[in-house]
Amino acid sequence: MEVVTSIKPFLAVLVSAVAVVLILASSRNPDLREFWSFGAAIVKFLIVLSMTPVIMDGKVIEFTLFTILPGIDFGFRVDALGLFFATTASFLWIITTAYSIGYMRSLNEHSQTRYFACFAIALSSAIGVAFAKNLFTLYIFYEILSIMTYPLVAHNEDKDAWEGGKKYIVYLVGLSKTALLAAIVMTYMITGTLDFKEGGIFTAGMQPVLVTLTYVFFLIGFAKAGIMPFHNWLPSAMVAPTPVSGLLHAVAVVKVGVFSVVKVILYTFGLDAMGLFNLGIPTAFFVSFTILAASIIALTKDDLKARLAYSTVSQLSYVILGVALLTPDGILGGIMHIANHAFSKITLFFCAGSIYVASHIKKISRLNGIGRKMPFTMAAFTIGAFSMIGVPAVAGFTSKWFLVIGSLQAGSIALMVVLLASTLLNAAYFLPIVFRAFFKEPEPGSHTEQVREAPPFVVVPLTITAVISVIIGIWPDYFLEIAEMVIHEGADIWKAH
Repeated sequence: MEVVTSIKPFLAVLVSAVAVVLILASSRNPDLREFWSFGAAIVKFLIVLSMTPVIMDGKVIEFTLFTILPGIDFGFRVDALGLFFATTASFLWIITTAYSIGYMRSLNEHSQTRYFACFAIALSSAIGVAFAKNLFTLYIFYEILSIMTYPLVAHNEDKDAWEGGKKYIVYLVGLSKTALLAAIVMTYMITGTLDFKEGGIFTAGMQPVLVTLTYVFFLIGFAKAGIMPFHNWLPSAMVAPTPVSGLLHAVAVVKVGVFSVVKVILYTFGLDAMGLFNLGIPTAFFVSFTILAASIIALTKDDLKARLAYSTVSQLSYVILGVALLTPDGILGGIMHIANHAFSKITLFFCAGSIYVASHIKKISRLNGIGRKMPFTMAAFTIGAFSMIGVPAVAGFTSKWFLVIGSLQAGSIALMVVLLASTLLNAAYFLPIVFRAFFKEPEPGSHTEQVREAPPFVVVPLTITAVISVIIGIWPDYFLEIAEMVIHEGADIWKAH
């Protein structure tokens, strides 16, 4: 595969870091501060987009800053998988910035400069993970992301925020400093390199016990992926403002978790090693428990953000299950779900925030009739919910379709049943919300009658993400073509596999 040397991936990471300085310097001028946030988001997206033709031409982009040890560089590598994630994250940063302005200003939130600065660093770190050349670079940005999103989680600075923030940092940094670091060290000792490579760097002659143990440490260490029992930080982080919840659940944090797992499966272990050491299907069954259990827990939650949080825990494992199937359509479905879930879930969290801004309602049981007062918000919520369920013509259907086909390619009826059962559970915890909002009368004495739509800065972004969820459900070609490049990159390995 031809390698093109370019500074662009480094610039895509750097632009947010530069924006942080400008945001902090403009703390006394909110309009200018938010201009820098918007400007950096747009520039980052355009830089990422400019690399698409090179990747679609079957090439990869690399740029090395410096070398630490033989086989360990601090550098960047843009391949199809990284481009897929970076395109999704950088575009959604633009939308989330607009939403954040409306949300934070409407509620007159404190520490808005700190909020936007940490937000920018978080996206810079996410792009750094997407374009990491090796496990060392990925680990650096992974850790920065954990640390710099802590102030966002603890933003409210009350008892619940401190408790949620503490659990957030203990889970993510604790497991990355132990299990993940151990996995990276073991990988270097076994293979002599940390570079990502088509087909992986583990081979048949290696000690099965050590390879398997390294793989398990990776799964545990990437706690951002939300796999049970290492998921509890995620619902606890719901004390954060809603735009942060959207960031955590749709754009940066959890997507960095599942992206990292996918990257390690495909480019550190590789399909051959995953099959040879029998790591694929057991992983799929392992995350199946998370898919079903988290959905069942979501059914019990009356708090809207808590229900969405457990829905995220469940939906994240679709990505890992698909790739762990080690079949073309399974991997395609898993990768597609990164984008499909991102657009749909951020819509749902935006809607939850819109409801709170307009009514201060958090409980599902109090949403009776709110769809008539907030038609745009609840129409967008319905689209996001349909996508999570997998209704045709909405984004989630495409990835679920490939996942089901992939499970059949793998010869596993049991995993297909898991996917179908989880779809029914998705419907069970989303459809009652939609029904309550549009078809139930408000409770006597409820203040729903006085509720009106949230400000345009809140409603317009959620409308855009909802519309995009429909567009990529009907016309998934752009994301599908990039996802297919992941398979094309390893065409020879696929044939051998």
